[in-house]
Amino acid sequence: MTDKQAVIDVLNAMPENNSLEEIIEELHVMIAVRRGRAAIAAGRFKTQEEVRLLVDSWSARFPTRT
Repeated sequence: MTDKQAVIDVLNAMPENNSLEEIIEELHVMIAVRRGRAAIAAGRFKTQEEVRLLVDSWSARFPTRT
C-alpha cells in the first residue's frame, strides 16, 4: 500500500465532521505506529526488563524528597 492510499483509507474511516486538527492527529498516530513497527523490525527496541533496569538506574541518581 502506498502512503497516499494509507492516508485515503484513514480519511475514509473517519467521520465526515472531523476537524482538520483531528485528521492531522490521526495521521501523526499512523506515522508513529509505522516508525515503531520499523524500529522493531530493525531490532531497535528494549525489553520490558531492560527498560525497568534503566528507569531504576535513573531513580537511583535522583533520591526522592520526604
